[in-house]
Amino acid sequence: MKKMNKLLVLWAFLLFIVPINIFAYSDYIIPGGDNVGIEVHSNGVLVVGFYKVDDKFIARDSGFLVGDSIIKVNNKEIYSIDDMVNIIKDTNGKDTKFTINRDGKEKTIHLKDSLDHGGVYKTGMYVKDKIVGIGTLTYIDPNTKKFGALGHEIDEKTTAEKFEIKDGKIFKSNVTGIERSESGSAGEKNATYDANTIYGNIEKNSTSGIFGDYTSGFPDTEKLKVAAVDEVRTGEAKIRTVIQDNKVEEFIINIIKLDYNGDTKNILFEVTDKELLNKTGGIVQGMSGSPIIQNNMIVGAVTHVIVNDTSKGYGIFITTMLKEGES
Repeated sequence: MKKMNKLLVLWAFLLFIVPINIFAYSDYIIPGGDNVGIEVHSNGVLVVGFYKVDDKFIARDSGFLVGDSIIKVNNKEIYSIDDMVNIIKDTNGKDTKFTINRDGKEKTIHLKDSLDHGGVYKTGMYVKDKIVGIGTLTYIDPNTKKFGALGHEIDEKTTAEKFEIKDGKIFKSNVTGIERSESGSAGEKNATYDANTIYGNIEKNSTSGIFGDYTSGFPDTEKLKVAAVDEVRTGEAKIRTVIQDNKVEEFIINIIKLDYNGDTKNILFEVTDKELLNKTGGIVQGMSGSPIIQNNMIVGAVTHVIVNDTSKGYGIFITTMLKEGES
């Protein structure tokens, strides 16, 4: 009994001294606003469509579906389209066995027809192994060196499903122009890429954004307090984003409504800044992740534009992003 009591005391002591949340985010973080290039690589090779080979849909008729993730060819793991093609070439494209992941379950599909057409190997599938685009950096946690961006997940356009990633990176991207938003049509930022100037490594693609390790030097920007959900108010606020000259600027918005039960649409706001309205028509694609600042605190990030009224948009609470990014 005494030994048991000692163990209970020791366990209680350990509970007292060990932090409950090892991944707790910092109270003060560096706000973003910078335009970044984004590249994510799929976990396998994603099937996004089909085409005919000798007047037959050989892949579709063999059982493939759009959204299948090819993870092995002839029992060898693949991580890219090149991996898949090289294995098919090695076997001359005969009786090729594909292992796919569909809805979390593995399945094997054979393509028994020869895929070799005069040295060109045709599978009957359109496939994808990466997505490249732009977005906005939301924050950097200076203590954990974690970053968050976008405020929402990256979807594959063809399947409209979350892109399951293996890894990725954020890198330098220069805004070259803006296609203005208009009622019924969201505009977008136009940008060039410098994929060799890497800012960080992407580890997670989730409904709350993309997250990973920030590997570049920290920008010379004042750290801001992280606002708790109950500190966010309706009324005037600002967003930080780039619309020209790769300069992060602040623009005035008005927070109209707060939703404490939503996922990525917690903050309904309207752009009231005349300069931003004149140049962009409101919210444009590429602004996702732009931090929302209120009372010198970072309270959230832009996530969506309302297409029927592009002066309005939604944002996510910053604490939701931070919890996801530090877990």
